[in-house]
Amino acid sequence: MNMDANKVLIIAEAGVNHNGSLELAKKLIDAAKESGANIVKFQTAKLESLVSKSAPMAEYQKKNMQMDKSQREMLKDLILPFDSFLELARYCESRKITFLSTPFDIDSIRFLDNLVKVWKVPSGEITNYPYLREIARTGKPVIMSTGMCELQEVREAVRVLKENGSGEITLLHCNTEYPTPMQDVNLRAMNTLREEFGLPVGCSDHTQGIEVPIAAVAMGAVVIEKHFTLDRNMDGPDHKASLEPEELREMVQAIRNIEAALGDGVKRPSTSEMKNRDVARKSIVTRTNIRKGEVFTEENLTAKRPGNGISPMRWNEVIGLKADRDYEQDEMIRL
Repeated sequence: MNMDANKVLIIAEAGVNHNGSLELAKKLIDAAKESGANIVKFQTAKLESLVSKSAPMAEYQKKNMQMDKSQREMLKDLILPFDSFLELARYCESRKITFLSTPFDIDSIRFLDNLVKVWKVPSGEITNYPYLREIARTGKPVIMSTGMCELQEVREAVRVLKENGSGEITLLHCNTEYPTPMQDVNLRAMNTLREEFGLPVGCSDHTQGIEVPIAAVAMGAVVIEKHFTLDRNMDGPDHKASLEPEELREMVQAIRNIEAALGDGVKRPSTSEMKNRDVARKSIVTRTNIRKGEVFTEENLTAKRPGNGISPMRWNEVIGLKADRDYEQDEMIRL
């Protein structure tokens, strides 16, 4: 994948936000590259293989596009022909960003097999046995979204992939509503997937804003997928639940910041804070003037900054000892 294996993989999901325009698709690639995302992802399908003539639009599609027609009618203007993906893959190579596209049928899997190094399985295909078998038989790694799923359905899909020779599997927690209400995100389910399957996990997020992907990274996500568009006001089913380019850049930067902030988990002083330790900590000092030979007590000692003297954690060791010399008030003691 030509990226640091220790870094969160960020997939900028262009999907069908190109609205059927190759020129717009290339502009989306440019925006994804400039954002710092690792991958830009599209969707590949043969319309007649994807939906039947009578398949209705989803409610979010009707709402976002303010129309009610069949899925096939809606998608006919959004699906790019196979040849376009050859050009987009070449363009991604020239822009030095990884090309990816999600196939939605067997023909698309076979077409994309020469163009992609990893598969992205969408939530809607997780119960499609022939599809999963075809994906697995390529032996490539699989990133699989789990929107709309019961845990048992995920279990069965993982079994099908493994039984048919799949490469490494990464599971993405996902909610398939565009946009997803915050109360429906259920981000803790990402941890459930990790614990249940012992596989790497991530989040495919459809909320508005960037808080959820950032939180997912803080919770251990290794892959983040997020829809983006050049303009949320464009016509199309997914624009309303997508980030605009500047927001995508902000999300990528925030994820990289959180990644750095997570650290290695060892509790120790950092290099940057060590210089402040003596300034912020305290030492045992005299509360009053003390003469040589006088006993140190709770009444004539106290703790004050800086911390380059005897630590107050040795308090009980000091109380009861005799002063080695005369001390003035506010002076660090010696042992």
